[in-house]
Amino acid sequence: YRDFNRRMDEWVGVDRIISPPSVANAKLKALLAAEKAKAAAASAKEIAENNMDDDEVQRTTRRQKRALSQSSMKDARTKTSERDMHRDGAPSYGERVDAGKVITVQADEMDEHEGLDEESLREHEEVTKVKNVAKVELGKYQMEAWYFSPIPKEMLRNSGMMVEVLYVCEFTLNFFTRKEELLRFQAKHSDRRHPPGNEIYRDGKLSMFEVDGAEEKIYSQNLCYIAKLFLDHKTLYFDVDPFLFYVLCEVDNRGFHPVGYFSKEKYSDVGYNLACILTFPSHQRKGYGRFLIDFSYELTKKEEKVGSPEKPMSDLGQQAYKPYWTSTIVDFLRRNSAQYRSISIMEISLKTSIMAEDIIFTLNQLGILKVINGVYFIAANEELLEKLAQKHPVKNPRVDPNKLHWTPYLTDIKRDKFSIYSKKPSVDDAPRVTPSVTS
Repeated sequence: YRDFNRRMDEWVGVDRIISPPSVANAKLKALLAAEKAKAAAASAKEIAENNMDDDEVQRTTRRQKRALSQSSMKDARTKTSERDMHRDGAPSYGERVDAGKVITVQADEMDEHEGLDEESLREHEEVTKVKNVAKVELGKYQMEAWYFSPIPKEMLRNSGMMVEVLYVCEFTLNFFTRKEELLRFQAKHSDRRHPPGNEIYRDGKLSMFEVDGAEEKIYSQNLCYIAKLFLDHKTLYFDVDPFLFYVLCEVDNRGFHPVGYFSKEKYSDVGYNLACILTFPSHQRKGYGRFLIDFSYELTKKEEKVGSPEKPMSDLGQQAYKPYWTSTIVDFLRRNSAQYRSISIMEISLKTSIMAEDIIFTLNQLGILKVINGVYFIAANEELLEKLAQKHPVKNPRVDPNKLHWTPYLTDIKRDKFSIYSKKPSVDDAPRVTPSVTS
């Protein structure tokens, strides 16, 4: 499974193996020998070229430089022409000024393995390469597990190396290897119909509970064990005291059924407003991932701070956050384009609670953050914003701030660099949104 996403790995039978190890090793040796011979041939060619007459070398070098220069100029003209046309086919602001002075800021890509050296990554792969749970039954849904989870070894004693089905009580998150044990446990605790902690949000069939890891250790640890079955990079299992867990539930006449959750530190030194997020596979494609992200930012607004998810993000985390940032920022610019003649990145951050670096990343992804004579501009008029809003709409379900009943932890505002009161927009230095750019 080298270099592949192991989310849907399965055991491979003998009948599906293409080549035995002996044949595969022979092919590998032949491939390495061919690469070695190719490298030797290239080295011999380089030596031969170094022995050429100096005049011939000089003429060749001049020809190469001339060809390279012409090719570079052609590529530059092509790229400039492409930059001057917006991704949606609409002309960009580069056509209204000197084309040579307009540069589109290149977008950076996120790496989910950022911060892991080669040895750490290899150790992670070795520890988690074999799944120990095949399926998870949570409520009326049975889901296939994606990854290894360090569940207690006692769970594996009667099942060998693999638990075929892990039965989970959806109200307490206690898990068992036999259905009879689950039914017996639920019969003794029939009064438990919701997660522990405080219900801080209710809107129709959706409800959110805040669970303090220090007060509900067993529930929080079980939640982490179960979440690890669907998350590749997750290291929090035991030390849950510094974290708050927000469990999203669907409500019916039988109780509160968990569909996903996110966790956050009670106080983050680096401004993270979300540590881990998961929507259970049985409830994905319903917009709950976006709802959880939106909820984390609503809490950040209540705290009067700006925030960002913990980095590096997983592949699924990026798939959830990129559309959220894009639709939220585009919607904000579209709704406020008439009110503001220009607006800075910091002002957008204060209104949305999205950290400035995430806003810049999103604008780079959209291709509308440009540099003109060393000054950053967000080239976006109303027509362009309308097209982007149609392409990146704000989807339901949405969080209603009026139905959120929650009080943040008190912190020293003067010492908290992520408080909005410590943010001072700079009119002169910050990137601006302008409805038009003229030469």
